[in-house]
Amino acid sequence: MESLLNSIHAAYEAFKLDAALQQEKNNKAAGTRARKASLELEKLMKEFRKASLESAKK
Repeated sequence: MESLLNSIHAAYEAFKLDAALQQEKNNKAAGTRARKASLELEKLMKEFRKASLESAKK
């Protein structure tokens, strides 16, 4: 679970950086990277939900 949380944190930091670049400097490539990071975050959050439910059952 700890490695999953570290992955979520890293993906969120990447998203936050690229989203800020897109917003502040109108960087189109950063927008593409931010969208890709958001998809990765979605996948990781689904994994977290599954892991969280499993640990709650124990």
